[in-house]
Amino acid sequence: MSFRSRAWMVAGAVGVVEALKDQGFARWNTTIRTIHHHAKSNLRSIAKAKILTSPAAMASSRDVEEKSKQSEESLRKVMYLSCWGPN
Repeated sequence: MSFRSRAWMVAGAVGVVEALKDQGFARWNTTIRTIHHHAKSNLRSIAKAKILTSPAAMASSRDVEEKSKQSEESLRKVMYLSCWGPN
């Protein structure tokens, strides 16, 4: 591709962008992007809240807590034995 054809392509692209700006497309693009981002973040938090308040999630949370206590007790026992173990 020659230098002239590249220059014309760049000039055409700049012209298209400027024409879209003049028509207000850039402002709508920003508005649409902001609304999309806001909706996406809010819908995700609503869905997450529904999942966390379901009975299955509460039961799962109890199971996780139980396993956490067991794991902590096991770690405590290992640390105690490593310090004061049967020597």
